[in-house]
Amino acid sequence: MLHWAAVFFVIALIAALFGFGGIAAGAAGIAKVLFVLFIVLAIVAPLIAPHDPATRVLIEQVHRQTNPVPGPQPGHPLGADYQGRDVLSRLMVGARQTLIVGVLATLGGLLGGMTLGTLAGAFGGWVDSVVMRVVDVLLSIPSLLMAFSIAAMFRSPSQWTVILAIAIVQVPVFARLLRGSMLAQRHSDHVLAARALGVRQGPIVFRHMLPNAMGPVIVQATLVLATAIIDAAALSFLGLGNPDDRSPEWGQMLGNAQPYFDSHPHLAVYPALCIIVVALGFTLVGESLRESLDPKSRR
Repeated sequence: MLHWAAVFFVIALIAALFGFGGIAAGAAGIAKVLFVLFIVLAIVAPLIAPHDPATRVLIEQVHRQTNPVPGPQPGHPLGADYQGRDVLSRLMVGARQTLIVGVLATLGGLLGGMTLGTLAGAFGGWVDSVVMRVVDVLLSIPSLLMAFSIAAMFRSPSQWTVILAIAIVQVPVFARLLRGSMLAQRHSDHVLAARALGVRQGPIVFRHMLPNAMGPVIVQATLVLATAIIDAAALSFLGLGNPDDRSPEWGQMLGNAQPYFDSHPHLAVYPALCIIVVALGFTLVGESLRESLDPKSRR
C-alpha cells in the first residue's frame, strides 16, 4: 500500500521547515525547498497516497462513544478522521486542491489587475482617474471580508466560487502596482524614442511599456499566491468552499476537525501545519525574487 509515502511526507515537512539542516541555507534555500516539495507533492499525490482519501478504510473502528477517531496504527501513521478516512492520504491529495485554488485565483486576479492597470497607466487622464477610483473603493474594504461577502452571494458554494472570490479581491492589488510601473515607463528613454519615431500607441504599450513593467507584478504574484492559499483555507474553514469532503482540502479538513479539537487536536494541527508551511514557502520565494530583481536590495 505504498507505506513509504508516509516517510516521504514526513521528510518533506521536516526538510521544508529546516532547509535540510543547512544544505539549503538561508531564506532563498528554504524557499526553494518549500516551493519544489509542495509542487512535486501536489502533482504526484494521487499516485503515492497510501489510500483513497474518500474511502472509509477504518470505519469499523469508529465508535462515537469510545473511539470516535482511530489513532495511528500500522498502515495509517497519522490515523484516521471521524469517518475512518486515512488522514495522511487526505493531506497529500489536499495539496493538489490547495495548489489549484491558489494558482487559478492568483491568475484570475493577475489578469483582471493587468487589464485595469494597463488601461490606467497607458492612457492616463480620465481613464486613469476612473480606474483608480474603482481600485480605491475595492482597496478600502478588508480583503478577507470582501472575499467572504462575494463567496456568500452564491447559492451553491464550490471550489469555483472560492477561486472567483479570491481573484476579485486580488485585482486591485495588481492594478495599482502595474499602473505605477506603467507610469514610470511612460517617461523612460526607450518609450520617448519610440514616440519620436512615430510608433503608434498600441505597439508602444504592449511592446515597450508592459514587458518592462511586469517585473514587480511577477514578484507580487508569488506573494499573493501565499495569501490566496490562506484565504482559500479560511473560506473552506467557514463552509464557503467545496461542500463535498470526498475531495479533501486543507481548510475544509481544519473546519471539520473543530468538534474533535479538545480530544483529538491532531486532526486540526496537521492541516494547519501544512497551510503555514506552504504559505511560508511561497512568501520566501517572493522575497527571493524581489531581491534578485531589485539591485538595491542585493548585498
